[in-house]
Amino acid sequence: MGWTDERVTTLKKLWLDGLSASQIAKQLGGVTRNAVIGKVHRLGLSGRAAPSQPARPAFKTPRPPRPVSTAPATPRRVVAEPAAAAPTQPLPQPVHRIEEPGSATVLTLGAHMCKWPIGDPSSDGFTFCGRRAGDTGPYCREHAQVAYQQPQTGKKKATASELARSLRRYI
Repeated sequence: MGWTDERVTTLKKLWLDGLSASQIAKQLGGVTRNAVIGKVHRLGLSGRAAPSQPARPAFKTPRPPRPVSTAPATPRRVVAEPAAAAPTQPLPQPVHRIEEPGSATVLTLGAHMCKWPIGDPSSDGFTFCGRRAGDTGPYCREHAQVAYQQPQTGKKKATASELARSLRRYI
């Protein structure tokens, strides 16, 4: 279907009313959205009505600050553990020592060599440990102890008297 004078007039009116090209194409019938856009550009139509925008305030009013609680904090009750509890052994702390430069570089590091990094990777003196790695991972025995620390033991099981005492707090 061609662009008759009547269809061009309708196109101009609908375009200035702010309808989309798809809506205009549906109303005109027999043309596509792209055909409408092409005709609008060839006609040089501009000054299209802007779609309505909701009125926005220039700035948002700031929220009032939260009220600061002036009530004094109540101290927590501290329950003393019985002195008869078994003494716990302190966990052995890993020994942190300054490492001497290793014997392996990135280029000389082999499959069964310890891959523990020594030094700053951005410096020229950066090396790897290079000792024989264990069967379980990429590190030698000493570095594996540092890398794979055992988890701390959990709480001991509560006795009946401790459970009764804790329940009394909630009753």
